[in-house]
Amino acid sequence: MKTTQLNQPSLLTRYGFKLSDANDRFSFRRTHACELLTRALHRVGTTIEQLQEVSESVWADALQAVSFQIERRGGECLVDPTEEELPLADIDLYMRGVARWLNELGIHTFHCCDGHGRRTPIVGLLTQPTFEQLKLLRAIAPEGMTIHTRGKTIRFECSNNRELLLQLAERLYEILADDSALVRYEAETFKHSLLQWLNIPGESRREAPIRQALRGRLRHIADDLFVDRAGNVCAAVYCGQGPTVLLSAHMDIYEALEEGRQIVQEGTVLRSTAGILGADDRAGITIILEIVRNVRRTGFSGTLKIAFTVEEEIGLVGSRKLDPLFLADVDAAIVVDRRGTRDIVTSCAGIIPFCHESYGLLFERAGVMAGMDDWRVTEGGSSDARILAETFGIPSVNLSAGYRNEHTERESVDYLAAYETVMLIKTVLHHRLIGTRDKRSGSLHDFRSAAFSPLSASSL
Repeated sequence: MKTTQLNQPSLLTRYGFKLSDANDRFSFRRTHACELLTRALHRVGTTIEQLQEVSESVWADALQAVSFQIERRGGECLVDPTEEELPLADIDLYMRGVARWLNELGIHTFHCCDGHGRRTPIVGLLTQPTFEQLKLLRAIAPEGMTIHTRGKTIRFECSNNRELLLQLAERLYEILADDSALVRYEAETFKHSLLQWLNIPGESRREAPIRQALRGRLRHIADDLFVDRAGNVCAAVYCGQGPTVLLSAHMDIYEALEEGRQIVQEGTVLRSTAGILGADDRAGITIILEIVRNVRRTGFSGTLKIAFTVEEEIGLVGSRKLDPLFLADVDAAIVVDRRGTRDIVTSCAGIIPFCHESYGLLFERAGVMAGMDDWRVTEGGSSDARILAETFGIPSVNLSAGYRNEHTERESVDYLAAYETVMLIKTVLHHRLIGTRDKRSGSLHDFRSAAFSPLSASSL
């Protein structure tokens, strides 16, 4: 459980201090951070409780001045941050927060430089950063900052605007203090992708623009790619031995997009200024593309197949015309085309089943593993999941994609909820909850899940 305090003065966070530093002791002596903080507060003539009343320029000047009044090491590279306290006074002022919070997040630094307003700020690490660590940094980088890496060195391109380093320090600390903060930042990155797909036209029977865009994207991330006779976009990603899982969403939207419409944001909700938004089912497409792009970095072993179908809005036409040979080895399907949030649809009106109840329940279990214990199996309406189950005998679910009021001018999508569907599917795949089935039976029988991965859900 996190013990770091989130609600502390930003003047502490930005320069690498915690509230607890004010009284921190080691072997009956003040720690380095405690000594530095105490002297700075004394120089300004204030207390931590009143620090918010101090201007940042005055605080920065005080920190710079007292840095030369305490014992220094002569450079942070003389300290192993895994063994000793980081000597903040030896670190460039604008890099202190970044360096300290990186180390507390397990990204251990060897040296750093804030660029002094003339050069690109850099951080050298003890070991080469992992993909997940780089993903974290890029997800939370403030606007105007671009992060590049080379070996063990990270470069923070920010046009000599060192204020962005202080903003980055605040964001790093927020993640340290609150596990859910990273999800919010990742959802912001996801939103930019979603906006791109929402602006591509493609009503039923006129899917050519969205089909062309999808082919262009999948060409770079899929192993196999083709368009079938019906116009469905089909692809596959091979990730070793294991089950074959189908991800599906439909390409067509209910009606043409209004010319000149804008997409506006209220909190985490996106709406159109005129006409439909098109989140049904561009949200599902964006979710699936995010999964495909990252599946090889999960613990999934098997084959991931993708089907983006045509003419769903006028009678589930595209899914009915999918090539049976393409679907022959599919063990289970995940359709992403349900309104709202946290729904796992396993039947049409409770009358036509899409799968055995055990398949739906494994998604509830995945929700718990991913820290979202309110995902629930429910009944719903007709969708491509019905066709996959009825026509092809594939156990299927239809998951919420975060949109509401589809087919109307009030249509909206909560991009954070949509990203949480990404998290759910990644958890299912990473922990290998889907196993193979006996395809000869032709029935939606009890689904036997595969062995669990030893990695934790938090590793996603």
